[in-house]
Amino acid sequence: MKLTERKNNDPYPNLLPERRDLPIAVLLSGGVDSSVALARLRALGYRRLTAFYLKIWLEDELAHLGECPWEEDLRYCRAVCRQLEVPLEVLSLQSEYLEKVVHHALAELRAGRTPSPDIWCNARIKFGTFYQKIGSEFAGVASGHYARKGFDGRLYWLLRSPDPVKDQTYFLCHLSQAQLARALFPIGHLSKAQVRELAAGYGLPTSTRKDSQGICFLGQIRYPEFVRFHLGERTGPIVELESGRRLGEHRGYWFYTIGQRQGLGLSGGPWYVVKKDVDHNVIFVSHRRHLPERSCNRFVVAAPNWIARPPQSEQLLVKIRHGPRITPCRIRRLDNQRLEVTMAEEDPGIAPGQFAVFYQGERCLGGGVIEAPVAAEISA
Repeated sequence: MKLTERKNNDPYPNLLPERRDLPIAVLLSGGVDSSVALARLRALGYRRLTAFYLKIWLEDELAHLGECPWEEDLRYCRAVCRQLEVPLEVLSLQSEYLEKVVHHALAELRAGRTPSPDIWCNARIKFGTFYQKIGSEFAGVASGHYARKGFDGRLYWLLRSPDPVKDQTYFLCHLSQAQLARALFPIGHLSKAQVRELAAGYGLPTSTRKDSQGICFLGQIRYPEFVRFHLGERTGPIVELESGRRLGEHRGYWFYTIGQRQGLGLSGGPWYVVKKDVDHNVIFVSHRRHLPERSCNRFVVAAPNWIARPPQSEQLLVKIRHGPRITPCRIRRLDNQRLEVTMAEEDPGIAPGQFAVFYQGERCLGGGVIEAPVAAEISA
């Protein structure tokens, strides 16, 4: 599939197929971003588009915890496709999502770690199982991600969005070269404001719809309710790390992550989670004034995935969570499966299970799971 940067009569160029008669699958969620991605392809003259809505919501959760807005999402998808005259197919991947994402996330929570289900969803479902389901019929799969794709004649590169707040390369860090080769990001070079402007210009039904929040399969279900449904509650103490004082009670260590501030229910704060004792179900917290003592800048990353090839330089940039903050770092290979990362700045919220994602300039090189901070052992 030959790609080109379309610039003629297009104020928003991006790497897209040169031939406009190739069949392209478009992942449609019912939100404004994927709707504009589809509309842009249609406006650019791509004639063989098929939109797909993926059903990955979980029926057990919906029955017990509340309503998922999938029916509303699907109504928006149908309205957009009807307006753009693009066929829409609904594909159920619920069992695959449960097996490849949810079960893994629950295992991480039980182990006291912080899972990254959105990263697994992209690599294992949207650009994984979905690819397998549609086979080789489609030349490319387009989505509404804020990311760009480059090609140097041999390798495809994942590139950051110019919108640092919306950039979603963090969530795409586990794609393989083969997955990226087939992926298309029609809005990845735009800011959110430009996407909203285009949606209004196209007159899309989703132009004023609010952005969805949280993990994709939960819908309106709150994440703590999902965790409680699967793991239950187990009361335990909240202890100040420095003094050993018992400050309150929590409902189970799996509800909390390192660096968390909200939801502790403690007075005299702000308090932050700095350690968890999984065996004894204890949450340790520190007051903000003690955070500098609890911060560190070194950690170990296990089994990094390199999208194109391992970096040649040890001087990189790193994100340890989704967002605009990106920090210079140095990596040192410990063995074939592990890296030691030293950041230029300390951070109090380095949590095992989170992904560290590496960059070289605009290029997202890939990422791996944080195994453990490297610092003086925190003890109560």
